Amino acid sequence: MIVCIAEKPSVARDIADVLGAKVKKDGYIEGNGYQVTWTFGHLCTLKEPHDYTPQWKAWDIYKLPMIPPRFGIKLIENATYKKQFAIIESLMQNATEIVNCGDAGQEGELIQRWVMQKAKATCKVKRLWISSLTEDAIREGFKNLKDQSEFQSLYEAGLARAIGDWLLGMNATRLYTLKYGLNKQILSVGRVQTPTLALIVNRQKEIENFVPTQYWELKTVYRDITFNATKGKFDTLAEGEDFLKSIQGKDFTVTKVTEKKGTEYAPRLFDLTLLQVECNKKYSFSADDTLKTIQSLYEKKITTYPRVDTTFLSDDIYPKCPQILVGLTDYASIIEPLKGKKLPKSKKVFDNSKVTDHHAIIPTGVRGQNLTPMEQKVYDLVVRRFIAAFYPDCKISTTTVLGVVDKVEFKSSGKQILEPGWRTVFAKEVKDSDDEKEDEQERIMPDFKEGESGPHTPSLLEKWTQPPKPYTEATLLRAMETAGKFVEDEELRDALKENGIGRPSTRAAIIDTLFKRNYIKREKKNLFATPTGVELIDIIQEELLKSAQLTGIWEKKLREIEKKNYQAKQFLDELKQMVEQIVNSVRRDTVNRRKQI
Repeated sequence: MIVCIAEKPSVARDIADVLGAKVKKDGYIEGNGYQVTWTFGHLCTLKEPHDYTPQWKAWDIYKLPMIPPRFGIKLIENATYKKQFAIIESLMQNATEIVNCGDAGQEGELIQRWVMQKAKATCKVKRLWISSLTEDAIREGFKNLKDQSEFQSLYEAGLARAIGDWLLGMNATRLYTLKYGLNKQILSVGRVQTPTLALIVNRQKEIENFVPTQYWELKTVYRDITFNATKGKFDTLAEGEDFLKSIQGKDFTVTKVTEKKGTEYAPRLFDLTLLQVECNKKYSFSADDTLKTIQSLYEKKITTYPRVDTTFLSDDIYPKCPQILVGLTDYASIIEPLKGKKLPKSKKVFDNSKVTDHHAIIPTGVRGQNLTPMEQKVYDLVVRRFIAAFYPDCKISTTTVLGVVDKVEFKSSGKQILEPGWRTVFAKEVKDSDDEKEDEQERIMPDFKEGESGPHTPSLLEKWTQPPKPYTEATLLRAMETAGKFVEDEELRDALKENGIGRPSTRAAIIDTLFKRNYIKREKKNLFATPTGVELIDIIQEELLKSAQLTGIWEKKLREIEKKNYQAKQFLDELKQMVEQIVNSVRRDTVNRRKQI
């Protein structure tokens, strides 16, 4: 009997339907030579400190660091989980073959492998690796089952991540709580959680310590268009007034008019982080809400696997795209212009070199029914991005006009859309979610002629420098993705993803944890650290624990393990050494940093 194990009962039912297994049993579905069972996400977890030795049950700073000679797993204490595991164990003991049908990612691999290890499964194991849960995708996946050995490095990376989080989290949390905490207040420290909190705290301090500086800007209005003095800012009012007086009552003369034709490409397809950013900016959805919603759409078979970090599609998806578009019947009016034409295949969309395990999030072509309002909004974003990828580029013209008044030079520019192309898919929504700034004002410039002149209306405006903006979930996700470095260039951002902190699938949970532990709070869309969060970061002196860039280096090593370019053992040996250094450093600290937090 072939035993298939999925991550959720709903996914198991979908798989059983395709395989022809129809008989419902207690904890599994049987038929046609298959037994399809399921977990409820994690059934197993790493052992607690006291599971290794009773000496680690009580919190004692002199019993740190806790480094087990060999890490082990155990069942999570839950009656439902234990009952389901007993069923899985019985099925696996009698199986001729096991098919791992867990989510096709690092966490999914880890979840299922732990269950198989705990059940002491010894038979051959195959892996179902699919990017959507449609009937066709499941059927095709079972025709092309892979050997589990192909995913060994994925498992090792997931295991190294889990053990690394245990080593740092368990030891650092006990260490800081015992050394600096008061009234049994637990000071929670984590490998990704703490540097994420530090990003928010550091930004908050920049804002609080910001000293605004006054400056003045000289502008003038000629033919209803505002021109800015190219000199830039004036540091004193007197200097600005001198320039203002020098141009009053004198004509404005146009010295140069340039028109530059350009192209704007369709916005990228979504990876998980980009989708979370867009949903937060557009609808104020939290990262966790967006993740849960897109996961639900995946399980309803209408979008592809969501926990991805690429915005590209692999070449093998291209032949399937026309049929996907046909299935999007609710968007017939904007798909109509694509009918009867060969779909373009842009390198900005299809690039095998940018796709590893999974491609960008796209619709499957299955019609969405009975969607919640939140699901409908997220689905609409995904669908429109996909359709726009096959539309023509947007053609624009940028006009720049230079002028002068008594040797004082001015400049103004405006953008005109010549051919909207993909913009018609989004109607009036023209913002690119990758851009942190407001879109440039789109205006049609009058027909200026070089040498023309006439009256104008100058003004001197008082301005103040502005502090950095607080993080929103959108900008925090971007900062996590690039280890705290703000970049607008898409290719550079892609390169920095290798050193991002956390994985796309875990960032929402990290932010949620900071809320639950009262380390951060939300005011409208902005995120602020609570006094508790600020004090925790102030207490931590070890830069290793709160640096986004250093944490990003660890993340890169975990990705290298997945790619078979780095050994999990080396990663963990380095982490163990670091934990020992931190324990020794904190224990020796004689400064009174004890806080009531």
